[in-house]
Formats: sequence, structure tokens, C-alpha cells
Amino acid sequence: MTKILLSLHVLAAIVAIGPVTVAASMFPPAARNAHAAAAEGEADLGTVRLLHRICRVYATMGLAVPVFGFATAAVMGVLDSGWLTASIALTAAAAGVLVAFVLPRQGELIDSLGASKALERSDTAQLAMFTGVFNLLWATVTILMIVRPGSTTGA
Repeated sequence: MTKILLSLHVLAAIVAIGPVTVAASMFPPAARNAHAAAAEGEADLGTVRLLHRICRVYATMGLAVPVFGFATAAVMGVLDSGWLTASIALTAAAAGVLVAFVLPRQGELIDSLGASKALERSDTAQLAMFTGVFNLLWATVTILMIVRPGSTTGA
């Protein structure tokens, strides 16, 4: 059962979180490109809307990651491990950054682009910063999951 749960946990992380990190990273430059195209009279928000939708849908799918993670940890008997507690806290922080800062700012930028409002470089730079923090948190969780202290894998 442990191997099945661990496999589902890892697959959920790859399939759900991977697309969010990529789409969220692509969003700021795509928004700048859409703004530049709108200035030339060729407004096309399709790409930024698609990237935002990918982030929202896959973030929702990403809820499976901690569900399978908790189930795996319970079966393995490591729920009280420090590395797991740190991973849970970092995962919660990453989810918080995504829900509180990345997704709302993406929505605001889409609204601004749709209303042909001026787009400041600082708007996309701030979004890129929050996206970078989100990605860094997930990278840290991934490293903790691989190189966890007290690992029995011998790695």
C-alpha cells in the first residue's frame, strides 16, 4: 500500500504542480507581450487567459498532493518527523502564495489588459517575484522529500 500511495503522491505532484509552476512563470512575460500587442492595436488575451486557467485548474488538482502525502506519511509512520512538518509548512506557504498573490494578480492583469489600461512593468515584476517565491517553496519541498533527514533509502 505504501508504494501505491507514494506513487500517487509523486504523480500528483508532477502532473498538478509542474504545470502550475511553468504556466505561472510564463504569465508575466505573456502579459507584457499582450500589452505590447494591444498598444499596436492587435490585442489578443488568449495566451494570458489560457495560462491563468492552467494555473487555476491545476492548482485545484494539486490538492491531491497533500492528500496522498498525508496518507503516505501515515502508512509509513513518519507523521511526527521534523522534515515532514517542515514540508507541510512549506507546502502550506506555497499554497498561500499561489492563492493570495499569484492567482489574484494574474486575474487583475487580465482585467487591466481587457480594459486596455496602462500596464506598468512593476505590475508584472511583482507577479514574477511572487511566482518565483512559489516555485522556490515547491523546489525546497521537493528537496526535503528526496533528501529527508533520517531517510531509510540510503541516499
